Amino acid sequence: MVDTSLIPILLIAVVAIIVLSVFFSFFPVMLWIAALSSGVRISIITLVAMRLRRVTPSRIVNPMIKATKAGLGLDINQLESHYLAGGNVDRVVNALIAAQRANIPLEFERAAAIDLAGRDVLQAVQMSVNPRVIETPIVAAVAKNGIEVKVKARVTVRANIDRLVGGAGEETIIARVGEGIVTTVGSSDSHKDVLENPDMISRTVLSKGLDAGTAFEILSIDIADIDVGKNIGAYLQTEQAEADKRIAQAKAEERRAMAVAQEQEMKARVIEMRAKVVEAESDVPLAMAEALRSGRLGVMDYMNIKNIESDTQMRGSIGKTGDGGDSSNTPKK
Repeated sequence: MVDTSLIPILLIAVVAIIVLSVFFSFFPVMLWIAALSSGVRISIITLVAMRLRRVTPSRIVNPMIKATKAGLGLDINQLESHYLAGGNVDRVVNALIAAQRANIPLEFERAAAIDLAGRDVLQAVQMSVNPRVIETPIVAAVAKNGIEVKVKARVTVRANIDRLVGGAGEETIIARVGEGIVTTVGSSDSHKDVLENPDMISRTVLSKGLDAGTAFEILSIDIADIDVGKNIGAYLQTEQAEADKRIAQAKAEERRAMAVAQEQEMKARVIEMRAKVVEAESDVPLAMAEALRSGRLGVMDYMNIKNIESDTQMRGSIGKTGDGGDSSNTPKK
């Protein structure tokens, strides 16, 4: 059995614990003490006001402690306004500290603008100190003699903090370098010139000022690999010759089809004319019969015509026999 006299004491203790928990969660006393011990002058009322503005005090106070220890001289209102704008306060402060150590001029407003633009300002500062190497994919280009040349380049770049806001990224650098490689190889008379002097690609590409409008500064362009590809010129000539051959064959087939069609048309016309001749010949007996009935042609005249036809046929048969002859009657030599 629990002593009933202890119940009020337990209730008071539970209520006290809940009150203290709410108090310390709403009033960050430990964070305030840490700030004061680090030399950051901030009142507890300011921390409570951050809670009311939906700002996490630790996200502001901890970067402020680092900035104060580094001697940056930032204001708490600057950090809080950047946090409310959706920026990463801790990353901006780290970037300012890194820039200060590397003697790179960088103000809080510019660093905050770079961070709000979506770029990693700390990485940009680190890249300004330690340049980065960007490797391009294999770029295929064709020289004037039709030989393909495959080139891979390494571009050493350094971040340009002044152009990080609004400047183009790595994709633009890679695209411009690839364009310069294609232009240089394409303007060469022979692929051998490129193989003998690969540094002319670097010189030509660097002279074009490819880093204009980008967030980087190109330090050097080195040719990592260069190789000979296909004979594109010969391949294109072969394809053109094959296409010309197919065109010529098609035209020849068209002419042959037209000739066949014309031949068939002429044959049809010959048959048509023969039909007309047969039709005209069939009218001759009818005309003779009509002449016999009307008395314009006598019987003896008709018999004379028949004799003439028979004599003509006989003479034609004799003539054919004399011209062609029978091979069996031809005397052998």
